[in-house]
Amino acid sequence: MFLSATATTMPPESTQRAIGYPTLFLLVLIGALVPVVPTGALVSSAAVVAFHQTAPFALLAVFLVSSLAAFLGDVSLYWLGRRGMGSKNGSRWLEAIRVRAPEDRLARAQKKLDEHGIAVLVLSRLVPAGRIPVMLACLMARMPLRAFARGDVPACLAWAATYQVIGILGGSLFSEPWQGVVAAVALTLAIGAAPGVWRRIRGTAR
Repeated sequence: MFLSATATTMPPESTQRAIGYPTLFLLVLIGALVPVVPTGALVSSAAVVAFHQTAPFALLAVFLVSSLAAFLGDVSLYWLGRRGMGSKNGSRWLEAIRVRAPEDRLARAQKKLDEHGIAVLVLSRLVPAGRIPVMLACLMARMPLRAFARGDVPACLAWAATYQVIGILGGSLFSEPWQGVVAAVALTLAIGAAPGVWRRIRGTAR
């Protein structure tokens, strides 16, 4: 009796997908435009839920939705940055992303961009807090939007795949989806915080 009541109150997988995929797309897109949303944790959590679903292409859908949203967000933010650099008084969008890139990190990003070109975009997406400095370095180098977009495609694909693997690992360790979500979120947040903690340790050691 209890199981039948629970089954009737739980939304079917088709409803979850109809709501979940557009929500995932919107949140990742916003996170790419406003770099304060933990988009990696969102992708990992969605992968956990997809891992526990019976739909054969649920994980593929999460991968495609996440990578597309990240790409569109990156390209839109870069376009706004180029527009801000070309305007007389600058852009609030450009200033908003500029304050999130310390001078030393921006200098390293510019050096790597000079040495390795657009291949740095792939690493910038995988390294926590590495996307914005590299994007600013591309803006300052006057990289065309088309060239940036071409380099950002593999970057977003690699990023979505990496965080989806984290979610799959979390989902495979626990029988309940919510347990895997908690584990995946904790792991992605720890990965994101690791560089900042390391810099503080190095700073106090000096």
